[in-house]
Amino acid sequence: MPKQFDAPVLNQLNTREEIQIETQSATGRTHRTTVWVVAVDNDEYVRSLRGRSGRWYREITENPQGAIQVDGRRLSVRAIPITDPATITRVNNAYLQKYRNSPDVKSMVREETLPTTLRLEPA
Repeated sequence: MPKQFDAPVLNQLNTREEIQIETQSATGRTHRTTVWVVAVDNDEYVRSLRGRSGRWYREITENPQGAIQVDGRRLSVRAIPITDPATITRVNNAYLQKYRNSPDVKSMVREETLPTTLRLEPA
C-alpha cells in the first residue's frame, strides 16, 4: 500500500495551482521546477509538460528521491512511475477537472505526457 500525505498536507496540495518540485542532477546539483499537482483517491500525482525530455522528470526518474515545496515547507518525496492505464486515465480526469479554466490543461493530457505520470509519496 502506498504511503500517503497526512490530511493537512493533502489539503494544501489540493488547493494549490502550482508547487515546486526539487530534483537532483547526476552531479548533485539541485533544481526546482514549478509543476501542477493533482489528487486521485488521496494520492498525489505530477506529470512533465515536456514529456520525457523535461529535465526535472529525467532527474527524478534517475533518482526518485526529491522534495516538494508547499507553503514554504520542504517535504521529502519519492516519485513512483505509474503505468496502469486506468490510473493514468483517472489522473487525466483530475487534471482536466482541477485546471479546467486554464488554456494549458490540454497540454497535460497529450499522449507524450502520459508516460511521465508519477505518484508522489512522503519519503
